[in-house]
Amino acid sequence: MPDPLTVASGICAVGALLSSWQLGRRAVRAEAEIGRLQAELTAERHAASHDPLTGLPNRRAFYRLAAALLTDCAGRPLVAVVLDLNDFKQINDRYGHAAGDTVLISVAERLATFAGDNLVARLGGDEFAGLLATPTVDRRWIEHATDRLYDMLAAPIPLGVATVRVTASVGLAPVHGNQLTEALNRADAAMYEAKGIAAARSRRALHDAPYLAEC
Repeated sequence: MPDPLTVASGICAVGALLSSWQLGRRAVRAEAEIGRLQAELTAERHAASHDPLTGLPNRRAFYRLAAALLTDCAGRPLVAVVLDLNDFKQINDRYGHAAGDTVLISVAERLATFAGDNLVARLGGDEFAGLLATPTVDRRWIEHATDRLYDMLAAPIPLGVATVRVTASVGLAPVHGNQLTEALNRADAAMYEAKGIAAARSRRALHDAPYLAEC
């Protein structure tokens, strides 16, 4: 006949193992839940700061990230860029909004490729902005960079059975000190002036000449 003490000890051991197993399962479930919540929080933060269509930072994130760059630019010259597509509404009207979305995604990808590690964002609609660290703000360098951007944007964009080319009006303005808003305002004004004369100067951006001459 089994010793009662031995039986009791065995039962206690089994109970301890069962309790340990249950605690382990609870720990695994808790870790999984924490991971899920962290993933949801990361996704929510990304959604709050990025444009859902193009994946670029949105307007709010652009100003926040640009402010951080201005405090840590290590003395490098910075140029604010504002870009707006010409006659974008015609693409939506002729090919539909899905085609317009395709164009915006393509433009965003090309702008990001052009900017490299620099900050670019979609401000809204067909308007984009950037803050570029440059080796110089010399007019020749900026005109060359602008021509490269125009060439990248002008490449054909396939839309199923159709192919379109887009043009853009671009404004650039050097950032003096930490005056980002002032530089963006000048770049924006230059962009709208360029848009007004786009038919006559389809290959050139207005480069805010008085300010460039000072640099």
